[in-house]
Amino acid sequence: MKINMTTDSSTFYNDTDVKHYYTITYTLILVPGLIGNVLALWVFYGYMKETKRAVIFMINLAIADLAQVLSLPLRIFYYLSGTWHFGEGLCIFCFYLKYVNMYASIYFLVCISVRRFLFLMYPFKFSDCKRIYDVYISIAGWIVVCIGCLPFPLLRFNSSEMNTSNRCFADLPIKDIDLSNSIVMMTIGELIGFVTPLLIILYCSWKTILSLKEKNSISHDFGEKKKALKMILTCAVVFLICFAPYHISFPLDFLVKSRWIKNQRARNVISIFHAVALCLASLNSCVDPVIYYFTTDEFRRRLSRQDLQDSIQLHNRGYAKKHSRTVEEGEVVEY
Repeated sequence: MKINMTTDSSTFYNDTDVKHYYTITYTLILVPGLIGNVLALWVFYGYMKETKRAVIFMINLAIADLAQVLSLPLRIFYYLSGTWHFGEGLCIFCFYLKYVNMYASIYFLVCISVRRFLFLMYPFKFSDCKRIYDVYISIAGWIVVCIGCLPFPLLRFNSSEMNTSNRCFADLPIKDIDLSNSIVMMTIGELIGFVTPLLIILYCSWKTILSLKEKNSISHDFGEKKKALKMILTCAVVFLICFAPYHISFPLDFLVKSRWIKNQRARNVISIFHAVALCLASLNSCVDPVIYYFTTDEFRRRLSRQDLQDSIQLHNRGYAKKHSRTVEEGEVVEY
C-alpha cells in the first residue's frame, strides 16, 4: 500500500507563524553557536596533548555543531524570503546536513559519556588507552551517521517537482512510499538513533551514581566520580531537551503527512510541535560549548584571562616564527 505524503500548504508547515519561529530561533542560535564552537575547537586543539578524557570526541562534536551553524544563514534567508535561490543540490545538502549534525551529536554525546564512565570505573585499564582508538571510533561514527542519514534527503529529492519550484527544507515534497516500509524505517531509526543512545547514557549515569555511594572511595576518587557524573548527567539533560522532542514528534508528524490523522486541530498542533522540536534539535549547536565550559576543568582554565593571554602570545610567536622561516627560504631561493 502506497501513501501520498506530499506537502499541503493549507494545513501545515507553510504557516507564516511557524516560518517566523524558525527564523527567530535560527538567528538566536547563529552567533553564539558560531563563536562558541570556533572557540571550543581552538581550546581543544591547545590541550589535546594534555588529556585523554574524550577530547577527540569533543572536537568531533564541535565540528558537527559548527557545520550545522554555518548552514543557518541559508535557512534564515529562505524563511525570510520564502524562496530558495541557490539550486536544488545545495538545498538537499543543507537539508541532509541538519540530520547528520543531529545524529553525529547524539553519537558523540554517547561516546563522551561512555569514555568518562570507562575512565572512571576502570582507570587502570583505560588510562593508557591510545588516542588513535578514539580517532578510529570517530571516523567509524561519521561513516555510519552519513550513510544512515541518506534516507532523509533521498525521500525528499524529487527532481521533477524541485525543478519547477523554489521550495526547500520543511517545504520539500516527500515521495510516495509504501506504508509498511515507512513504519520499518521509522522504527529502526527511532531504536538506533534515539532509544539505544538514551539507554546507554542512562546506564552510565546510573552506574556512576551507584559508585558515588560506595563507602570505600577515597576523597580524590570521590571528586573524580563527581566530575564524571556531572559530565554524564549534563550529556543526558542535553540529549533529552534537544533530541527527545524531535523523536517523539517524528512519528506523529509522519501520521499527519500520511493523512492517518484526520482531525484538523490535531494536525495543526502536531505540526507546530514538530517545528518546535526541530528548533530544539538545532539549539544543541550552541548548548554544547556551554557543556564544555561547565563540565571540563581544562576548558575553563584555557578560557581564564591569564591562560587566554598566554595562549594568544604562544600562537602569535608560532606564527611569527613560521612566517620568518618562510621569508628566509624565499630569500634563499631568490638568491
